[in-house]
Amino acid sequence: MFFKSVLAGATMLASAVFGATAASALTVGFSQIGSESGWRAAETTVTKQEAERRGIDLKFADAQQKQENQIKALRSFIAQGVDAILLAPVVETGWESVLEEAKDAEIPVILLDRTVSASDDLYLTAVTSDLVHEGRVAGQWLVENVGDRACNIVELQGTTGSSPAIARKKGFEEAIAGHDNLKIIRSQTGDFTRTKGKEVMESFLKAENGGANICALYAHNDDMALGAIQAIKEAGLKPGEDILVVSIDAVPDIFKALDAGEANATVELTPNMAGPAFDALEAYLNDGVVPPKWIQTESKLYTQADDPMKVYEEKKNLGY
Repeated sequence: MFFKSVLAGATMLASAVFGATAASALTVGFSQIGSESGWRAAETTVTKQEAERRGIDLKFADAQQKQENQIKALRSFIAQGVDAILLAPVVETGWESVLEEAKDAEIPVILLDRTVSASDDLYLTAVTSDLVHEGRVAGQWLVENVGDRACNIVELQGTTGSSPAIARKKGFEEAIAGHDNLKIIRSQTGDFTRTKGKEVMESFLKAENGGANICALYAHNDDMALGAIQAIKEAGLKPGEDILVVSIDAVPDIFKALDAGEANATVELTPNMAGPAFDALEAYLNDGVVPPKWIQTESKLYTQADDPMKVYEEKKNLGY
């Protein structure tokens, strides 16, 4: 392995240093994409809480949805000599050089909730959900609930080039494949934001006879779905009835929409990626335990039948 903590045949001094390293001594850099959604804000809050609970000094950098800002942050963390780096990558590509720099500096990098297309020897592990599976679950829900009737679908994609947008689209298309009555008629990025989701949905409605041609909306995250719900209502239609709404993330506000009958289903993406990440990091630095390259988190489907307001109460204080 290239990281200093687990080099075979490490010197007695290095062994003593790392054997004595407690979680309280760790300094970890965290490059977050930004705060484009309620889920992202919750992930940031939970990560900070997990770090504080473990006595980890967390260096936080908000990239404001720009890869160049994340690369600058990673180089700053490397220059500071942090013990490890958490990276939630805004897009899949373009990380090789900076990850090589972290490797050369013997600083382990853990990916959170998204993946990169770089060689997997450039990062320690990736803690994510099965993004393709999330899309499949959303698509399967629609297949089962539409039945044999014709259904034109509009799709709000996530940030172009991001792993969730690519994978959630792939999984959904796999689920509806072979069901000729289900057809995606329009698909455009809403950049994972509520504002853009509303704006793009407005354009879909105008292009499709005021929404009369639309049977269902599939949004790659709840925030875009919530923006779209507002657009549907302003167009004089009933979201959840005139247009079915299925999305991903399970943020608190979508449960209000489920309870009101304005959304139909959401697939949960847990915001606690940091817990498993810190567990893996501590085991790696303290005991030399190399984690698998992928640590998968659970995904769960919620519908109007799942006591939405009870779930809302459970989630509302998580920082969304």
